[in-house]
Amino acid sequence: MMSKRVIIMLKCASIYTYEIDEPEVALEEIEAQLNAKITLLEHTVGVIMCHPEFIASGVIKFISENLPFDLVGATSSAQAVNGEVGELILTMFIITSDDVWFKTGATEDLLAEINKPIIDALSKAATGERETPRLALIFPPLILEHAGDAYVAACGQVMPDTPVFGTLAIEDTIPFDDSETIHNGKSYKSAMTFILCYGSINPRFLIGTLHDDKAVPYRGEITKSSGAFVQEINNINAYEYFSSIGFAADGALIEKFGFVLYMIDQKKREDYDGVPVVRGLVSFTEDGAAIFRGVMDEGSTFSMLTSDYDDILSTTREKIEQLNELSDINGALLFSCVIRRMVAMRNGPLTELRVAGDTISSGFPYMIGYAGGEICPTSIKNGKPTNRFHNYSLIILII
Repeated sequence: MMSKRVIIMLKCASIYTYEIDEPEVALEEIEAQLNAKITLLEHTVGVIMCHPEFIASGVIKFISENLPFDLVGATSSAQAVNGEVGELILTMFIITSDDVWFKTGATEDLLAEINKPIIDALSKAATGERETPRLALIFPPLILEHAGDAYVAACGQVMPDTPVFGTLAIEDTIPFDDSETIHNGKSYKSAMTFILCYGSINPRFLIGTLHDDKAVPYRGEITKSSGAFVQEINNINAYEYFSSIGFAADGALIEKFGFVLYMIDQKKREDYDGVPVVRGLVSFTEDGAAIFRGVMDEGSTFSMLTSDYDDILSTTREKIEQLNELSDINGALLFSCVIRRMVAMRNGPLTELRVAGDTISSGFPYMIGYAGGEICPTSIKNGKPTNRFHNYSLIILII
């Protein structure tokens, strides 16, 4: 997974603008940076992230209509590129190549159903291609009724051998009602947008969570569950379990335990690769089921980790230092959970992004954005990825 690879004729660039009111000025700034930073090759695509105001002001629509390549992405609460970090900012990560080509698209509405719209859209985009995509970048909507794992599972039905990397749309106000996904100037509240990458691209991945020494002395087994809803832990009602360890009272999760993380060992899954995933606990139903931020399979076991300012930033530094040790980097795309941002806000809302940017020691182009849920393989063995949905994580794509 971490072996060195050389990609022929692939280049990247990171672009930004703070111009939120004048679409023409925003386009001028973007085009000036493109001309200065990169010569576009035969095939080009742009990953875009922005504050929702860039959609409302018409900037996204205007630049998409006037740039010679597809733009795909989502809203975020804050982003960074080389030398710039901000909240009211539009950022783009450009990939251009003679040897890699791209298919992009958007699904139909996913509120009522996930599988068929995603399968249909991905299959349509792949029409005419003789090979499997070497990488899929996906940007699902943040729909509280759907666990993020469902998007990953639907993609796997169409392209089981393709690594999937992405983020759920997010923005800077809770409950994130203004978050949207983006495809070529159009924005969507409840559709997934995507980029399929074909050809000579060999992605590598890193995932950062928290340190094991932050474990608290409680463990459990999921003995009854349905999707992200856990009815029983250790054969007792989930609310009663959390109440018994002091995490819940009066029918609700006690606020100070909202940042406890759950390291899930999904040992009952057919594609189990030995790598745990992180989940967050949201709340409880009236009948005492615990609602998590991702699928909790029956038979899975969990341990608990606490999160704090120092641990968030130290794990960010460690993953970036691991990134710095790699060679043959054309560019890197990084997504960090929005909860990490909240925990690390002691010195301001952009603390983690500044630490990440300051720690990157090489001059390769990068873009970092905050995520409403992180999608990244935990391993790739014999060419087959184990694609997973994560919470509270920093995920990195290296190309």
